[in-house]
Amino acid sequence: MSTNPFEEFYHKVSPGAGLPGRSRTAGQFKVINVADLMVNRENRPAMNFDRRPFYKISLIRGRSRIEYADREVEVEDLGLWFVTSRVPYRWHPHDTNQAGYVCLFTDEFLLPVKGGIVLDELPVFGASACPVLTVSEAEYDTLAVIFEKMLHESGSGYAYSQELLRAYLLELIYYGQKLRPDLVPLPAPTAAGRLAAQFAELLERQFPLAAPRQQLSLRTARDYADALAVHVNHLNRVLKEATGHTTTALLADRVAQEARQLLKQSSWTVAEIADSLGFTDTAHFCHFFKRQTGLAPGDYRAPVVV
Repeated sequence: MSTNPFEEFYHKVSPGAGLPGRSRTAGQFKVINVADLMVNRENRPAMNFDRRPFYKISLIRGRSRIEYADREVEVEDLGLWFVTSRVPYRWHPHDTNQAGYVCLFTDEFLLPVKGGIVLDELPVFGASACPVLTVSEAEYDTLAVIFEKMLHESGSGYAYSQELLRAYLLELIYYGQKLRPDLVPLPAPTAAGRLAAQFAELLERQFPLAAPRQQLSLRTARDYADALAVHVNHLNRVLKEATGHTTTALLADRVAQEARQLLKQSSWTVAEIADSLGFTDTAHFCHFFKRQTGLAPGDYRAPVVV
């Protein structure tokens, strides 16, 4: 029997505490008060997770450190942060005096209302996004009202509670996107621009690696050129003009990024990571990783939090 990911999340971060706000939307949508997450956390380590099959939006008041993918951000007071189902993350509250809200949901929950929206294409959820936003007191108060509405509606018996929750969730997502300072209209893509975008999408589709037995299906520049039905030299020329980097360099950078994530966020052995990423042996992977990062995999790896 499969475990409900929302209950697994809640009981892992706050063992012994009851799961609040049960409703008929459980399994697709859940909103939680951060105070409930802090129950019995005085002697517990950082909250450590691999990639989860849901999206997560958190509004936090309190000092903490947020690690996601291979980056980390210090939150000094008020923070709003977004996590996709593709990115592993770890939240380190610096003390138990934390307040705010956490909202978890699956892509399917929004299907009835989102139309053609692809969540991972929104700037706040995009692969290149910095999902941790600093907010003002006024912005925090505005966001807190939305979360409070969701908390209230999650426990109601209203026949259209799911529809209200979807509306509140979309409001939350778009309000967060409004806080991004770098949103500008994009020009219509050229043929070369479309090819570069198709390459980027195909590359991201290979990740994340969810289990040691999973392996990359496309590994070389020629693999990608064949999948895109273009000559490898043409693909390389387009990507060099669009990004300043060769196809091989872009592939190496993305593989190194995945390796850093797996070393920091998983308990896989170095040999398992090397095999999944398509290296013929561990020594080859270690040489590649040191060339990319300046560190051996064992030196880079953070202690695994149980």
